[in-house]
Amino acid sequence: MAGERDVTPEQVEALRRDEDAQLVDVREDHEWDAGRIEGARHIVLGEVAAQASTIDQGRPVVFYCRVGSRSAMAADAFRRAGYEAYSLHGGLEAWAGGGRPLEPENGSVAAH
Repeated sequence: MAGERDVTPEQVEALRRDEDAQLVDVREDHEWDAGRIEGARHIVLGEVAAQASTIDQGRPVVFYCRVGSRSAMAADAFRRAGYEAYSLHGGLEAWAGGGRPLEPENGSVAAH
């Protein structure tokens, strides 16, 4: 699937299922607390570069935020560093808007 930076929720599901992709939420703490994708790791955008060594370069990584602009910045930076990195197009709004579940059970997409 290496190629385009922006991936759909369906492509994210396939990357996780078929390639054991890592999922990194780059939103702020209050956004993470409101709702997130199961199995995601939380690294605030400002900390992502400092945490790069903790992200497995041998597996695809999908970054996401609320609508996709912050995650696109992270994906671009990681792609330049040699990672197979993607950004969830439309962000968590697209994920939840397609009827996919969020954690916790009553999770929601927080405003910025």
